[in-house]
Amino acid sequence: MIRFIETTSFAALLSLLTLSSPCVSDEGLAKLADTHLHWKWNQKEVTEPQQAINILCDNNVALAVVTGTPPELALELQRLAPDIVIPIYGVYHDGIDWSNWYYDNKLVGRVRQALESGHYRGIGELHMISGFVTDWKNPNISGLFELAAEFDVPVLVHTEFSRANYLIGFCSAHPKTRFLWAHAGSVLPPGEVARALRHCTNLSVELSARDPWRHVARRIVDEMGMLKAEWRDLVIAYANRFMIGSDPVWPVERLNPWDEPDTGWQQLSRFLGFHREWLKQLPDEVARKVRYENAMEYFKWQQ
Repeated sequence: MIRFIETTSFAALLSLLTLSSPCVSDEGLAKLADTHLHWKWNQKEVTEPQQAINILCDNNVALAVVTGTPPELALELQRLAPDIVIPIYGVYHDGIDWSNWYYDNKLVGRVRQALESGHYRGIGELHMISGFVTDWKNPNISGLFELAAEFDVPVLVHTEFSRANYLIGFCSAHPKTRFLWAHAGSVLPPGEVARALRHCTNLSVELSARDPWRHVARRIVDEMGMLKAEWRDLVIAYANRFMIGSDPVWPVERLNPWDEPDTGWQQLSRFLGFHREWLKQLPDEVARKVRYENAMEYFKWQQ
């Protein structure tokens, strides 16, 4: 051991010890699963990879579902914390982004190769926003849904429409595909979310960004931080199908700007703290499912 220290820098040794050590977090924080994380090129400008893992550990995140931009960046975090991080394949790279990804005719073949590699456990986030993506029957879109069913991995979808009809359309057309609905439809009220859940048994919902700082027009809590009654009733009614996530993108006025860094990981404790507070207002069994257990089962994750 003495010879090892003599020939190895202290910084390198400390790094090795850090990577081999389990997370140590505040014992007062219940463990949770974060089903909506990004690791992007412009986030690395302000947050080092190991710092990102440390932030997860500090928040007692025991399951972290990460999409990379470009996609291989998710594997960077997975290598640092294989017992925590689940990479899913993000389709955005080299000028292909949320507004034009469905035009990429090589997309389905590329995603097939990624899933065949065994490195990725899902697909997404796929932005399907009114005014940009209108035809989910497009073979580049429907082909991804079929791949997900073939490999039995979920698809994280982000929709922004005034009603749930659009999502119900593709969920119903692909009953063997497991869809995870980002932000509970982003702008939809609980009644529309409930309608989608009734129609699509292959649909689960995550509540990232439904906080006082992002989807502010459709928050799930009131001005006092209390979970609104209609959301409480909905989460309890579908307790096995709700999850949480942080979606650490900040600031939110522009998506993936090239001229400014994304400091979302520096906000992650705040985003997850929001979920911890409203989850306390649910029955213990329901809160435990939403906070952690549903995601473990959904992503077939064992520790």
